[in-house]
Formats: sequence, structure tokens, C-alpha cells
Amino acid sequence: MAFPTIPLEFERLGPEEGRARARSLLASLSRRRSVRDFSPDPVPVDLVDTAIEAAATAPSGANRQPWRFVLVGDPGVKAKIREAAEAEERSFYERRAPAEWLADLAPLGTDWRKPFLETAPWLIVVFRLDYEPERLADGTTRSHKNYYVQESVGIAVGLLLAALHTAGLATLTHTPSPMGFLGEVLGRPRRERPYLLIPVGYPAADARVPDIGRKPLDEVRVLV
Repeated sequence: MAFPTIPLEFERLGPEEGRARARSLLASLSRRRSVRDFSPDPVPVDLVDTAIEAAATAPSGANRQPWRFVLVGDPGVKAKIREAAEAEERSFYERRAPAEWLADLAPLGTDWRKPFLETAPWLIVVFRLDYEPERLADGTTRSHKNYYVQESVGIAVGLLLAALHTAGLATLTHTPSPMGFLGEVLGRPRRERPYLLIPVGYPAADARVPDIGRKPLDEVRVLV
């Protein structure tokens, strides 16, 4: 069966222009840091929406686009998320976390307290969709499987973080364990599985970040 196609829109760059753009992006992304000290200053919703639209351009298995981005700005809902997240995180830090894991987290200065979940003006809760309901011609509904869900949503989140940074916003990738409470607090259907929680906003004026570095190219790239 032949499927419709359209011409590819592609801008082929010369090597020098390509290098310049790549260096500019590298310089920008090198300044991106995970932030835990947020300002309560408001952020226009269209800034965040545009970043989410950019994330949704990500490639996905069979173009199933198995993601859902829930944008939370309501203070009451953010308070509920913080309360539930801190309960899970306190249990993790005090009872479930292996000693090695806690030792690796120690230089980052993290603990079970998560005030940023209320301070940041926006929370983006990313859900993954392993399957979706599909209505058939006879009026019945079946579950349609999605493919490469973890990989597809991971790529979308990477684009989301880059887009938010490009828009001049700070972010944090937060993964309370377990995350099932997010679907309950937000009233999402069971088929949507929590993937990541991202506070979004401007950093506090006195925000500080850990003094850490990145592995050099020759440690992360193998040339064959």
C-alpha cells in the first residue's frame, strides 16, 4: 500500500555555517544547569507552550507520539504535588535508598524537601502512553499499542529542556520515586504513566548550583 508523501524541507549548510551554529548551540547548552532555587516571578504561559510544541516535534516509534505534557500553574494543585512528592521522597531518603546512591547524591545537596514544587510558577508533568484507545469503524474501541515509548518520550524531553533553556527559563528534572501519585493528583487516565516532573521558571536572584563539570568529548564519544 502506498502512503502519501510530501517534499522534504531541509536547509543544507556549508561546513563553516554548520560549525558556527553547532558551536553557538553548544555554548548555550553548556550554560544550562539544573536549578532548585526558583523565583516566584510569573512566566508567560505562551513561552512554556511554545517549548512544549517544540518537544512535540520529536521523532517517535511509528509516529505514535506517545507523550502527554500536563502544565500545572494552579497553586493548590502544586501544593498537593509537593505534599505527595515529599512523602515519597522522605521514605526514599530515610528508608529505601541504598547507601551508595545517597553518597552519590550528597555532593548535589539534595534531600526529601522539595520547596521548588510550589515556588516555580509552572510544573510540567510528562506522561508516557504505552497504548491509546482507538475507535474502530464498527463503533467499538480497542487498545492500540505504542512503540519505543521510553525512547520516544526521552527524545521529546531532551528537546523540551533545550527549548525551555533557549527561551531563557530554568528547569529541573525531578523523578520522585514512585511517581504514581502524579496521575492521581492530576486526574489522568490509568493508561498515562508518569515519566518526569519538570519545574519551570526563572532562577532565584541568589540561586546557587553545585560546582560540577562535564566529561570531555574523548570520554563520551568513540570514533571508529
